[in-house]
Amino acid sequence: MNPTATPTHTDQERRDVNRQFYDALWTDAHLVEPERFNTWPLVRCLVAQSQHRLEVAPGLRPRLPIEGTHFVDRSAPALARLRERGASAVLGLVTSIPFPDGSFDLVCALDIVEHVDDEDGALSELSRVAAQGATLLLSVPLHQSRWTAFDDFVGHRRRYDPERLAAKLAEHGFSVERSAVYGMQPQSSRLLDLGMWFLTHRREKAMWWYNHVMMPLVVRFQRKLALAPGMIDTGKVDEILLVCRKADATGRRP
Repeated sequence: MNPTATPTHTDQERRDVNRQFYDALWTDAHLVEPERFNTWPLVRCLVAQSQHRLEVAPGLRPRLPIEGTHFVDRSAPALARLRERGASAVLGLVTSIPFPDGSFDLVCALDIVEHVDDEDGALSELSRVAAQGATLLLSVPLHQSRWTAFDDFVGHRRRYDPERLAAKLAEHGFSVERSAVYGMQPQSSRLLDLGMWFLTHRREKAMWWYNHVMMPLVVRFQRKLALAPGMIDTGKVDEILLVCRKADATGRRP
């Protein structure tokens, strides 16, 4: 269980803390082009098969092409930078996406659902705006037993058991077609502890180092995304990327 989920913090207070953290992060950050991430080869193929695209809460790390994609985020600094780049970006939450039903045939929500108290509300909205047969690109952290101070600090509400994740997606009309190991969290516990200390005690300096040194290095040395059919073996996987398909009106997956 998330240690920060105590009765002394309302959902609104937790959302405000989350927003303040990411507002501070994006205020001094540069927008990283989608082509620089290891998701780009996959995204390029998915985009070729789609006409209407949505990415939810990308911050300044969008994975879908900026041109032709609709973006929804709750961070004012992120929205401002996206718009400066020419993006169609509007204020909104994953639990209340400001678009009509069935608007998109490609929906992207990376590292989002685990931040939301109302996970069913988030998945329901992602399903609502997805057209029949649409693709959902989703990523979440796995295994509650691997909870660390990093999860607390970035505002995670949960980590997902793989079987529960697949079942929860099915409840909302999605099936898992492909998956891959994903994520940028440091594997070294000492490095993570050092980073957490600086974020706690020297936040401004830590944010600068993350945005100007660590993030460029992480992007430069990303491993190639290795997709496999269905759900991969998640025993040693800390975070997973899923390519999901929305069922059609009869409940069938195209």
